Amino acid sequence: MQEALKLKNPQRIVFHEITKTAIENALKHPRKIDINLVEAQQARRILDRIVGYKISPFLWKKIAKGLSAGRVQSVAVRLIVEREREIEKFIAQEYWGVEALLAKSKKEFNTFLIKKDGKVLDKLEIKNKEEADNILKDLTSADYIVESVEKKETRRNPAPPFTTSTLQQAAWQRFKFSAKQTMSLAQRLYEEGNITYHRTDSLNLSEMSLNTAKDFIVSKYGQNYWAGKIVKYKTKDKGAQEAHEAIRPAYADKTPESLKLTDARQLKLYTLIWQRFIACQMAPAIFDSVSADIKAVNYTFRANGQTIKFDGFLKVYPTKTEETELPDLEKNDKLDLIKLNPLQHFTEPPARYTEASLVKTLEKHGIGRPSTYAPIISTIQDRNYVTENEQKRFVPSEMGTIVNDVLVKNFPEIVDIDFTAKMEKELDEVAEGKDTWVKTCKDFYTPFAKNLEEKYKDVEKTNLTQKTDKICPKCGAPIIERMGRFGRFYACSKFPECKYTASIEGDPDTLNISCPKCKEGKLTGKRTKKGKTFYGCNRFPKCDFALWDKPINEFCPKCDSILVQKSKNKIKCSNKECDFAKDTNEQ
Repeated sequence: MQEALKLKNPQRIVFHEITKTAIENALKHPRKIDINLVEAQQARRILDRIVGYKISPFLWKKIAKGLSAGRVQSVAVRLIVEREREIEKFIAQEYWGVEALLAKSKKEFNTFLIKKDGKVLDKLEIKNKEEADNILKDLTSADYIVESVEKKETRRNPAPPFTTSTLQQAAWQRFKFSAKQTMSLAQRLYEEGNITYHRTDSLNLSEMSLNTAKDFIVSKYGQNYWAGKIVKYKTKDKGAQEAHEAIRPAYADKTPESLKLTDARQLKLYTLIWQRFIACQMAPAIFDSVSADIKAVNYTFRANGQTIKFDGFLKVYPTKTEETELPDLEKNDKLDLIKLNPLQHFTEPPARYTEASLVKTLEKHGIGRPSTYAPIISTIQDRNYVTENEQKRFVPSEMGTIVNDVLVKNFPEIVDIDFTAKMEKELDEVAEGKDTWVKTCKDFYTPFAKNLEEKYKDVEKTNLTQKTDKICPKCGAPIIERMGRFGRFYACSKFPECKYTASIEGDPDTLNISCPKCKEGKLTGKRTKKGKTFYGCNRFPKCDFALWDKPINEFCPKCDSILVQKSKNKIKCSNKECDFAKDTNEQ
């Protein structure tokens, strides 16, 4: 803009909240444009376009049209694909634990076996039921004597105020808001003057906000709830833009109740931001913790208890805090055995990524910036590289896996976590004036362009088709399976002369269920434009019957509507006004 308008001495004003005070203060203190920051952003934009504009056409030619790659998005997809492969390779191991329900003066409490012959038991030490039963035989008639009791006061400090990534994580964990939804709600809160700028990786807080928070805490909750001093936080990320502030309410004393927001989701997010900010200036929560070891022949059990002594910041920002009160235990107390329980367990595979854990991982490795997380997560879903399962966890699609494997094999540096993090560091150095944007872009582009040229020659087109034994109902030619943006589908082998296609899930052989509405058609699987599966009559548009959940060939004993598979073990009536449901285990 400076060049377009031919401005000789342009100045920049900076404000982090849209309030009268902040804007007036910014106007009083204008500064020169930081050309280093401009060039860093220019370099970032160029590098993103080099990757996107150069590799995407390569994917169109070697795999299929409509695909894309990106400097950050491709790394995100790789993380999800590699996690899925870890899960596929995982072999569960059985292990057992032993729980003893004990009592003193008729007050019962749980204990868990932790040692044998004074040696700490490994998690997988008790391998099967037979070994667990042998331990139970030793313990059935044993005396349970308190060996030691440790009582101490523990403190839990409040978390720092929100950055973009921690806000996205917390909003997903509390409300299951997507990163995109969180940023949209935060944008409106910012534009309406309710919060500070919401794209930030800084933990800085203004002196004014800190003093206002102190006054509010003391007047509302009492002097003992204030931290006793102004608490300042500093991010561990060296690349964080410390000139920004953390996300906080524009006015610390403007409680969620006083804001009178009509949008319930906005109110939830504002409440979360307000609570976190106020809490970060409050006193720690104090707990009375008790740990007791109980001896039974050559075995040792442990009991842990915790009660809140002073709620501190938890008064404003409540978190899951489990209180377990033990009876007053003393050394050499003899306890009553109520029950012994053998507990079967199996090791768990690594969990699939949620939006929150994916954002956390990207941030941990220094990949991307606060403003990129939400659009990146939206892009990889829009491209149908990944989908969310019923637990709201990411699962790679077949196309996502194919694209990832092609990139990993042919452009390993593009999808390498360390390389991408190194590029972010170099961009930060441009912002600090330690490097130039031209050199940064040239160092990347020269070897990249050479490799791309070679790959166009060497890499063969991926065969995405498979033969079937089906015949095209239109022209009689063989039907083949093709891969599209939203997965596999049936197509006539004579395409483009014959344009017959059908959903694989929608093939009559896969759902041999008559339409309950028109009685003439068959229910088939279909996809929306965004790739979401639903089930409808194959006579559409003549019949508009449709369901989101997969129907089964059974009908409700209450209202005679068709039943649907709601989850792995749950069947429900498709009629929303009917409450019939049953577990498949009951069948």
